[in-house]
Amino acid sequence: MTMKSINKKAQQRDAEIISNKKVGAYHHMVFAVGDMATFAYPGNFVAISVGGPNSSMVLRRAFAIYRAHDRGNYGGTIELVVAPHGQGSKWLTSLPVHSTVDMVGPLGTHFGIPTEPVNALLVGGGYGSAPLFGLADLLKSQGSRVDMVIGASTAGKIYAPLEGKRTVNSMSVTTEDGSTGLRGRVTDLLPKIIDEHSVDIIYSCGPMAMLAAIQKIADQHHVLHQASIEESMACGIGVCMTCVIPLRDEDGILRMSRSCIDGPVVDGSSVIWDSRGSIPHGTLGEPRG
Repeated sequence: MTMKSINKKAQQRDAEIISNKKVGAYHHMVFAVGDMATFAYPGNFVAISVGGPNSSMVLRRAFAIYRAHDRGNYGGTIELVVAPHGQGSKWLTSLPVHSTVDMVGPLGTHFGIPTEPVNALLVGGGYGSAPLFGLADLLKSQGSRVDMVIGASTAGKIYAPLEGKRTVNSMSVTTEDGSTGLRGRVTDLLPKIIDEHSVDIIYSCGPMAMLAAIQKIADQHHVLHQASIEESMACGIGVCMTCVIPLRDEDGILRMSRSCIDGPVVDGSSVIWDSRGSIPHGTLGEPRG
């Protein structure tokens, strides 16, 4: 098996911010990116240089693409939903409209779209749910049924735009503290929805613990599961090796794989979810001690 390389459609450009709006705990940002948008699919991400030219933040920050449009007044645009948590994301969300940023994209793997209409279940955690709305649009346009479950620890961390609710057949919201929607976790609702709507495939995006729990349910119900994994991606192009996770490839070989190149979207059944940051026994190249 040959190692994957950076997304062949990726390009680097100065992207102008044409909109920056605060939506609850997040910022919805729109960038003019020209033909980069033509090659961006749900699940891909971009890597942005943050902090300005004199910043000590030398590593790019990775952001999942919320939506991409290949036409309009500004040519192609890419939309991001940014949570201003760290120094880099706070700097990005503080920029005024018409500022430019150094952006590389689209990067990584994207969600696979069935060739025939299916019954799809989309599951998101926190702002990790953002890339699922563009996916929902695409699936609905091809005649699929789309049910969505999104959850977070509390109401302020839910990202659920009104237009997203109109895209899907049903949307359920959960919060661990019960401040909005149903009290509990997204996984509490999945078995019933899978059975009720004869779900063929689950698409998920969110924290690793949530994705692991979804995979267990997918296994129990014999449903396909495509997961967008959340690992810190310091470079986004497969050089720094900070985002490695154990994946079993199509030949059954267990490898430490780069989630920015082999992912972020992977077959959930290929991930060794309980590795907890260690190298599982039997991994190719495992140190002998």
